[in-house]
Amino acid sequence: MPEIGPPLTPHATRLVLLGSGELGREVAIEAMRLGCEVVAVDRYPGAPAMQVAHRFHTCLMTDPDRLRIMLEQELAIPHDRLLVVPELEAIATPVLESLEADGMHVVPTARAARLTMDREGIRRLAAEELGLPTSPYRFCDSQDEVNGAVAELGVPCVVKPVMSSSGKGQSVVREPGGGPAAWDYAQRGGRVGEGRVIVEGFVEFDYEITLLTVRHAGGTTFCAPIGHVQEDGDYRESWQPHPMSDAALAAAKDVAGRITEALGGYGLFGVELFIRGDEVLFSEVSPRPHDTGMVTMATQRASEFALHVRAILGLPIPEGDDGFVPLTAPGASAVLLADANGDTPMVEGLEAALAVDPTVDVRIFGKPDARPGRRMGVALATGADAEAARAVAREAASKLSVR
Repeated sequence: MPEIGPPLTPHATRLVLLGSGELGREVAIEAMRLGCEVVAVDRYPGAPAMQVAHRFHTCLMTDPDRLRIMLEQELAIPHDRLLVVPELEAIATPVLESLEADGMHVVPTARAARLTMDREGIRRLAAEELGLPTSPYRFCDSQDEVNGAVAELGVPCVVKPVMSSSGKGQSVVREPGGGPAAWDYAQRGGRVGEGRVIVEGFVEFDYEITLLTVRHAGGTTFCAPIGHVQEDGDYRESWQPHPMSDAALAAAKDVAGRITEALGGYGLFGVELFIRGDEVLFSEVSPRPHDTGMVTMATQRASEFALHVRAILGLPIPEGDDGFVPLTAPGASAVLLADANGDTPMVEGLEAALAVDPTVDVRIFGKPDARPGRRMGVALATGADAEAARAVAREAASKLSVR
């Protein structure tokens, strides 16, 4: 077990969070509970994790020069152990790989950060190297290539920038002539501007899940499957556990175990899967806590954020006899979205939301500005089963608003 010295001393274990949104904020809190020093980094001041960290940097992490300077500054400050923890995809990963080669510790690895920051890297690893079942796909560099892929794969199909997250730039092509509009939308929505897209054939599936997978010193442990609803590629609600057949659950564990083993390192991974009967198709993976996994703040004694921190520090992971992290109760989450642009957004309705049910909890993210569709908070609830919890979480979220 690692020794943890006092923060802000040469004996500190220091986590540098590359990304300081709502997920990074919860990671920061869990790390600080275990005595770590936390440095929050994001492209804008006042990001959620910056509000709770010991120190912060405002840095455009896609700029390799600025990223390297900032990390070298942190390396120059005395510490016993420094862990660089990417919490988003928009990072100049060659800098991480270069510094990792010089001894810097990247969570889970710099290679995992590089492969998962773009859909091409992870899809080629999953489908072409590991042979995991996926939807049919084509990578395209022009509008003409998108038109050809749409004709080949058929409609409906999905067009996404290879570098984006949370549904940005993603659209569904429903008519044979819809390729040009999808290409234009993807070019506006990519995290690093214009570039390559992936066209995916539409998969008829019964449901989709996130299987949170923890790689740690003692092996690999799974969380109970999480069901979720997405709109425009972004999650709106999630619940745990999602019912699955024994065969489908075993197949899901196999796919998640294989892709996370290939990525390597220790930490929590959010593995997204399509389920069709007992068949499991790989969709995406994030080498960090997943937005749909916010439900674990209600359902598990050790949330996905606590699990991530424990794993990267080399600490034990709670595991039941079934190989899963124990649940305390079925639960659900429902998000609060902004519907307009605004500075210093005010969240209203907290009293009414908390009064819906004794099991309700609310997390307000404290983002310094709002825009339509931006996630500003989440309502959590538990219940006798996941469906009951979903109804409560939705009602609680409906009481909240942003002005």
